Amino acid sequence: MEVVTEITNVEFGKMINAAANTLQDNAEKINKLNVFPVPDGDTGTNMTLSMASGAEYERDETDLRLGSLAKATSKGLLMGARGNSGVILSQIFRGFANAVKDEEVLTARTFANGLMGGAETAYKAVMKPTEGTILTVIREAASAANNAAKQSDNVVEIAKAAYDASEKALASTPDLLPVLKEVGVVDSGGQGLVIVLEAFYAVLSGQEIKHNAVDNAGLEAMIQDLHNTGVQGELNPDSIKYGYCTEMMVDLAVGTTYDTEFDYDQFYDYLANLGDSLLVINDEEVVKVHIHTEHPGKVFEWGLKYGSLRKTKVDNMRYQQVEASMAAQKAKDEQKNEPLQVELAVIGIAAGDGVQDLFKTSGANIIIDSTQAPSTSDIVSAIKDSGAKQAIVLPNDSNIFMAADQAKSMLDIPVEIIKTRTVQQGLTALLVGFNPDASLVDNAKNMTLALADVKSGSVTTSVRDTTIGGLEIHVGDAIGLLDGDIVVAEPAGDIKAAAQKLLEKMLDEDDEIVTLIYGADSTKSDAEELASYIEELDSEMEVEIHSGNQPLYPIYLAVE
Repeated sequence: MEVVTEITNVEFGKMINAAANTLQDNAEKINKLNVFPVPDGDTGTNMTLSMASGAEYERDETDLRLGSLAKATSKGLLMGARGNSGVILSQIFRGFANAVKDEEVLTARTFANGLMGGAETAYKAVMKPTEGTILTVIREAASAANNAAKQSDNVVEIAKAAYDASEKALASTPDLLPVLKEVGVVDSGGQGLVIVLEAFYAVLSGQEIKHNAVDNAGLEAMIQDLHNTGVQGELNPDSIKYGYCTEMMVDLAVGTTYDTEFDYDQFYDYLANLGDSLLVINDEEVVKVHIHTEHPGKVFEWGLKYGSLRKTKVDNMRYQQVEASMAAQKAKDEQKNEPLQVELAVIGIAAGDGVQDLFKTSGANIIIDSTQAPSTSDIVSAIKDSGAKQAIVLPNDSNIFMAADQAKSMLDIPVEIIKTRTVQQGLTALLVGFNPDASLVDNAKNMTLALADVKSGSVTTSVRDTTIGGLEIHVGDAIGLLDGDIVVAEPAGDIKAAAQKLLEKMLDEDDEIVTLIYGADSTKSDAEELASYIEELDSEMEVEIHSGNQPLYPIYLAVE
């Protein structure tokens, strides 16, 4: 094995760019590795775009010290992070950068330290980490690298140990997550990370990078949304344990109260005992905190030990005793290209011009196109462009939750993320729960509660063979999803039959309204025919038809 004792700026640049290129080469293959055979699995695309942004920032960095290059890569990944997999990848590199921030070059020891830091930060980024995901892969890879660095000063051996351990960890993911075990597959985000570590090893060892990692017969399917299962769930106002949403920004090492040098773990661990929904983000000069707690004063007192409080904010989530916001202004002037100036902006994320128009007419101020998953930077820009003092974001896809949360943490105005998993939930949250005259906290509560009022159905076409939930599904079958679960499969792409069977599973005697949104691959006459079928099932059912022009899904159904 070739002996390399240092990673200089030259090697590091090659490693980052090789990782970006290899992910791009494999993006479409990873996209298809989705346990649900729907056509919009995009883990590979999201990780590719995130890594490409990191590589761009690394190439533009003029300070050639490894600490600076790693920091630039981390910044690029954060700004370009798309989807849950992209956000977690950005956190891995954030931890790596923090661990090597003072290094001119990387040795075997500091390279391993970087991977260990990446694993630690990624776990902290998820409220309730779930094993059998990319988290497992980075933890095992970092541990192997750490052990190898105790025995060798050859960075090639460290990279090989990390890569070998990542492959082994990836293979173990079905044993850790029952839903993966059911179909005998591995985790998609974990597969993406294996590709990154493979690229690192290939560059350092001087080998040609192989691009066939995801062609293994065992990698037939993948889950894309499981990374988010451990992240904080929806707020339940009837059982709030910690009632004060508390935020502060601390200028570190300044002020009359400063008496303690900042240590992230010490700072974080104390706050973790005061509540939940904890987020701590820092650089060399500032730390920003968000936490739900019963003791805001203790949070602020803790911050004062480390510096001067620049900004503080407390909202009583039980009684919603916050200042009411001004009415959201829906008027806009596209010809004058004037920015919105609203007190409270609603940001909707959706694909299809008809669906986007539905969000606009329902009260959304800005629409982000989700044909390609928006990045953290896209969401930050949309909120800033609104000119609003407060904002609500409707992701309408669980794979956007983490990017939205990242965007929230980067803004200085109050932002609420309503955890809408579907377009149907997003529209219901707006129509039922949003009141432009209410406070941000009241709206967040009411919009979240409104999600329980709608059942979401969608019909699409399977992109591969699989068996899930007892259904045998083949490429080209029409499949119906109810609240994210595949419950119907019809052969020969019979969208009509799949939609009808899906409706039979969705409707019950308490339902009153069905909203039918037909997509780019469907027609109004198709929708009207389906509406007639609904009336046959229940003559008193009210049916609304809208043109959504959404891609990939000929039919969206909302039952209330």
